[in-house]
Amino acid sequence: MKNTRRNFIKNTAAASALIAATPVKSFAILHKDSQPDDHIIGQGGFTYKVDKNWAKISVNSNPLANCHEMVQDSKGRLIMLGDHTHNNILIFDKSGKLLDYWGTALPGGHGLSISKEGDEDFLLLTDCGWALDRTGNGYGQSGQVLKTTLDGKLIFAIGHPRTIGIYKDDEPFKPTETAVAPNGDIYVADGYGSDYIIQYNSKGQYIRHFGGRHNTNKDHNLINAHGVTVDTRDKNNPTLICTSREENCFKIFTLDGKFIKRIDMPGMYVCRAVINEQHIYAGVCWSKDANGKRFDYSGFVTVLDANDKVVSNPGGAAPVYKNGVLQPTLQATSPVFQHGHDVCVDEDKNIYVCQWNAYHTAPVKLTRV
Repeated sequence: MKNTRRNFIKNTAAASALIAATPVKSFAILHKDSQPDDHIIGQGGFTYKVDKNWAKISVNSNPLANCHEMVQDSKGRLIMLGDHTHNNILIFDKSGKLLDYWGTALPGGHGLSISKEGDEDFLLLTDCGWALDRTGNGYGQSGQVLKTTLDGKLIFAIGHPRTIGIYKDDEPFKPTETAVAPNGDIYVADGYGSDYIIQYNSKGQYIRHFGGRHNTNKDHNLINAHGVTVDTRDKNNPTLICTSREENCFKIFTLDGKFIKRIDMPGMYVCRAVINEQHIYAGVCWSKDANGKRFDYSGFVTVLDANDKVVSNPGGAAPVYKNGVLQPTLQATSPVFQHGHDVCVDEDKNIYVCQWNAYHTAPVKLTRV
């Protein structure tokens, strides 16, 4: 692989201020699962065999910090974005073999979406503006969104909304996710910044923004707008599924930003919604304990049907409904995941789980059984 490709972002004006690769602070305590790696998890027909050794990579040649998100391209390859600047992008085949890697200047590499335009795929990469300095301590900076080809050629960048008068001087921009509508419009979730969803056209030109934290109707607010997804299951009425992670829910909006409804996910700090056929899949970054407090080093995967009902929680307790209301869901007694950050579902309905803050581990494969 050419060195120029791995350094493409570093050499662009849009990202010239990004820092170089830095070592990641080691965790003092190693997590030990109480279940073997090949046990079966999930419920309701959505059950899976766990394979934590799916990714065939060496931490010496391809070190990992956090595996944030993964998508599948038109050739069936699995593309992962992380925040280790030795290799922001890792590309696997379905057997876990590493095919390619590139990118050295996204210290806050966080959100990854794929845009299919005709016969060509493009990537939308989100840097949330969070990084580690050379001593291993965290610090923040402004984020950005980049559109690239699959091999890393920069098409354009979307910078701070303040530069075009959208944000006030005291409103931070730390984007976490993007989604692309059928007409090419791009939606950016500012989930670590000011919690707006910002809509741009296919060329990155501003259209509108909505959400945030200061609406009179609190249902319109987003608190940790971590993810955004274009839902085209009803092709005549596409909508946006927006994550309000601190509220443990998804909120549904029209494509022009009008609030429709919320889907409560009690006990679950859900990340972006991933749609496969008629189901929604999502990583759960934390769950709550029996006392209703957020439980660190927890998390699992959740699956919803076409009626927004949870049908399975791989790595979590089985869903329980009382009088049609979902009850708080706890992590499974024997932990499988730490901070499920994103999922990718392939054509065989297998799930690939990316984890944040999980001891530098590679994605976990869940094979449908």
